[in-house]
Amino acid sequence: MPAPVAESVLDAFAAIVGPSHALRDAAATSVYATDPRGLYSGLTPVVLRPGSTAEVARILKLATETGTPIVPQGGNTGLVGGQLPDTSGGEIVLSLGRLDRIREIDLKSGTVTAEAGVVLQRLREAAEREGRIFPLALGSQGSCQIGGNLAANAGGANVLAYGNARDLCLGLEVVLPTGEVLDDLRKLRKDNTGYDLKNLFVGAEGTLGVITAAVLRLFPAPKGRETAWFGLATPDDALALFEIATAAAGGALTAFELIQHRAVDFALRHIPGNRLPLDGPQPWYVLMEISSGRSADDARGLAEEIAVAGFERGLVADGTLAGSLAQTDAFWRLRESLVAAQKPEGASIKHDIAVPVADLPRFLREADRAVEAVCPGARVVCFGHMGDGNLHYNAAQPPGWDEDAFLALYPAMNRAVHDVVRALSGSISAEHGIGRMKRAELLETEPPVAIAMMRRLKATFDPAGIMNPGKLI
Repeated sequence: MPAPVAESVLDAFAAIVGPSHALRDAAATSVYATDPRGLYSGLTPVVLRPGSTAEVARILKLATETGTPIVPQGGNTGLVGGQLPDTSGGEIVLSLGRLDRIREIDLKSGTVTAEAGVVLQRLREAAEREGRIFPLALGSQGSCQIGGNLAANAGGANVLAYGNARDLCLGLEVVLPTGEVLDDLRKLRKDNTGYDLKNLFVGAEGTLGVITAAVLRLFPAPKGRETAWFGLATPDDALALFEIATAAAGGALTAFELIQHRAVDFALRHIPGNRLPLDGPQPWYVLMEISSGRSADDARGLAEEIAVAGFERGLVADGTLAGSLAQTDAFWRLRESLVAAQKPEGASIKHDIAVPVADLPRFLREADRAVEAVCPGARVVCFGHMGDGNLHYNAAQPPGWDEDAFLALYPAMNRAVHDVVRALSGSISAEHGIGRMKRAELLETEPPVAIAMMRRLKATFDPAGIMNPGKLI
């Protein structure tokens, strides 16, 4: 663990941002040192809140000169501990929240240039005012920030049509650990002039440098949008329905979410205002969205075509199309409340996995058996983005169990579920990142050549080892 930071060094850091933006009081810094789920907490002697790229550069230059570890942080919404300091009190948190300017919206180029601290919801709303969409959509979008979204290569419900954060990024401004600034804020869709440097930093979780701004893609707002909620018997039926939907709608299929009934049941019980969209419960549900660039009638026609085919083939037991914008919002509000609804049921052991879409039913069968073997009576709570093979596969404690006793099974449960994932050539981290939580498992299970390459990259960019130590690699 790093040694405590000398008072004189803390003073030098504070002088860069000014006393009012260098938080030293324990009550103030603790907010930046605990994660949303309470799984991780740490200590930091100061939280630095720079107001410009130049201040970030001066901070990192001083950090390299003094050997002071820096932990970059956006909205502190990460779920794997990647944005938090350790417990030594020797790591400084660098909060990017004051870098919150939307520098430019260029409608002709279809881009927005935004600083790292811009809150995702604010960016989405700014695009909507211009008749465009920024399609990254997350449950935490009211507080997560663009820099963190890029550092974690965030996903969400719209990856099926628009891709991850990486696919939405055309250019970056990054401060290197030396204090040098890489200005690559270009709006080009095609650029083969050497290595694609921006993609070294997207998904690197702040271990190679600090993203301070980005050029991001905007898309035309759809002229028609239809949302459907279907009830089905099995994940195999959902997969067959997905094949029908992709054949009928192609790129107009913008979301295809798979949801287990238990997850919905928890949301109906614990989140006020939710209601089941169907006449009665079904074992599984699909939340599907069609977005047409042509017309509302086109979107409606595609959604109805898919629904009719699903009923005729016996895949869909019950279903409904949203009859209004309010009903569409209600469908998505139910989907987005699934995470919060788990907490009143006690402790959860969570997995953010991806497997090939065709293997999702097999994964669910084998993972369910693996969970039962580790903890008989554990309740699987599963939902996620079926269209891109990413599921949030969680195990809730059996009723009446002690929370700490259940959480003690975390390593065994992770191993059992992730063994199934690896057998299907999947990923143990689809969109949440590695952070602290999965670092040991990454090092144990990724190919040795891949680990060696990552370590060489880390040593090249950050020879002093100051950037987010103990995370990712």
